[in-house]
Amino acid sequence: MKTTRWLRALLDRGTTKRPEESSDVEPFAPECMSLLELARLLAGRRYSERVASAYVEVVTFASADEIVAMLEVMLEEDWIGLPVWARNLAFRLACLQRPEDVELLRVAANDLHAFGPDWDTIAAELHRRADRLEASQEESLP
Repeated sequence: MKTTRWLRALLDRGTTKRPEESSDVEPFAPECMSLLELARLLAGRRYSERVASAYVEVVTFASADEIVAMLEVMLEEDWIGLPVWARNLAFRLACLQRPEDVELLRVAANDLHAFGPDWDTIAAELHRRADRLEASQEESLP
C-alpha cells in the first residue's frame, strides 16, 4: 500500500525520529503537527488555510483529553489568541465526547458567553445541563 508523505510522517509521529526532521517531509508541514502546535500556529503569525485545514482534521479525531489539554494551554498562554471558530469547534468536540463532564460544560459555556452574544442561548443551555447533571450526581451520592 502506497502512503503519501504527510501520512507517512503522521504515522511516524510516535517514533524517535520526529516527522519535522524527516528528509522526505518539507520543513513546515502542518499536516504532521500536534493539536497544540497547530493551535499555536492559528493563534500566531503562521495562520493560513493550510494550517486551519490541518487543525480541523487533527481536532476532529483527537480525544477529549487531548482537546481539553490543548485548550487549557492555549487559554493560559493567550486567552484570546485562538480564533473563535477554532475554540468553538474544540469545545464542541470535547463536550460531545464528555457529555457528563460538568466542569467542561461550564468552561465551554463561559467561553461562549465571552465571545457572544450570538451563542448566549447555547451557553445558557450548557449551564442548565451542567446544573442538572451536578444535581443528579449529588442525589446519587450515599
